[in-house]
Amino acid sequence: MKKLKKLIYLKFARSLNKNNSGSPVPTIISENTRVNGDIISSATLHIDGHVEGDITCDELIIGVRGSVEGSVTAKTLQLYGTLSGKAAAEKIFIAKSAKLLGDATHTSIAIEPGAYIDGRCMRVGDPIPAEAAKPELLLTDATKGKKRA
Repeated sequence: MKKLKKLIYLKFARSLNKNNSGSPVPTIISENTRVNGDIISSATLHIDGHVEGDITCDELIIGVRGSVEGSVTAKTLQLYGTLSGKAAAEKIFIAKSAKLLGDATHTSIAIEPGAYIDGRCMRVGDPIPAEAAKPELLLTDATKGKKRA
């Protein structure tokens, strides 16, 4: 049944590729595959196996059984498996089944309850809209001279 689903998915992806030459079929590293070395792609990369090395791509999906040891740079990162290393992405989604061991820099992040993160998640870019909307503390003449207890 799994092979049939994969076959249907690949045929569907290939048919979309014929109609739209700008979106290639995603690269899939299957569950029983181990890669040692860096990967650079301008498309989607789906990892269900194990990768030791740095990854640079447009969209990275690390499946439930997938693991990456190294730095990741992508526009979009969807983490369902394990990432040991730094992640830099515009959008990050971390599922409850995921394990992130390292720091992540992002513009937008979503974390499901139950996800394991051992590191820091740092927002880059424009200030948070809620922070920009905070009113500044106004001190009146009456409160300036008083000391707080």
